[in-house]
Amino acid sequence: MLTLYFSATGNTEYIARSFSRQTGAKCLSIEADADFVRELKEHDSIAFCYPVYGSRVPRIMREFVARYMSDINGKKIIILITQALFSGDGARVFSDMFWDGTIEIIYAEHFNMPNNVSNVPLLRKPGDKAIKRCLEKADKKMLKICSDIQNSIVKKRGFSRFSQFLGNIQGNFWQGPGKEIHPKESSIEFKSMNGVKIHKECSSCNLCVNICPMMNLTNEQGIIKPQGNCTVCYRCVNRCPKKAITVMMLKIKPRWQYNNCFLKI
Repeated sequence: MLTLYFSATGNTEYIARSFSRQTGAKCLSIEADADFVRELKEHDSIAFCYPVYGSRVPRIMREFVARYMSDINGKKIIILITQALFSGDGARVFSDMFWDGTIEIIYAEHFNMPNNVSNVPLLRKPGDKAIKRCLEKADKKMLKICSDIQNSIVKKRGFSRFSQFLGNIQGNFWQGPGKEIHPKESSIEFKSMNGVKIHKECSSCNLCVNICPMMNLTNEQGIIKPQGNCTVCYRCVNRCPKKAITVMMLKIKPRWQYNNCFLKI
């Protein structure tokens, strides 16, 4: 078994590595410098782990799947997604990228993880006790998932028509149809590709340039400039030492930053 994950700030990596430890699966970030064609050919079962954005698969993961679609076809697929509260069909929508029958979904589950969206006033900073409770619940759920898979029990969270209906309410605004790799031009996701703003507090330390998974930020003669390719992962927002970056057309600078040092990965 192989685990492939995208994690912006550590939540999904925690889930991916926890699953891999308990199942003995090899674990790789899709950002890794790896021969993914070979890895996919060598494994019959693939676990995909990603954070849900607007009830949709993040664009960086969609683009990865599109790149290796022919190597993924025919595999048994496990989908483990992280969410703040509720995403409707956040796991099911992964299957929309494939023709019916080309992959076999053998398990799908959602994990509630601490909020890392740090510049939206309505979304509060998670406290230490809340984080601890969240991880305890995630660890307990993971034990059940691994037991189910070992015993060939199939469960598919978010695959009901009602879950799909709820997911589409925000998903169509966020990206458009889940089967599309590229967002529709009227969507929030498309507009957010150009939504990064670097504020005057920026010290041009290059941290954001080095950690951006989309290579969306460059240093041009000492000035950090976005390149119109943001995937809205919030990694730069939460890591900038000057709190000088905002994304998704939200010009509100973060009052706090998500510190995932508690995640013992």
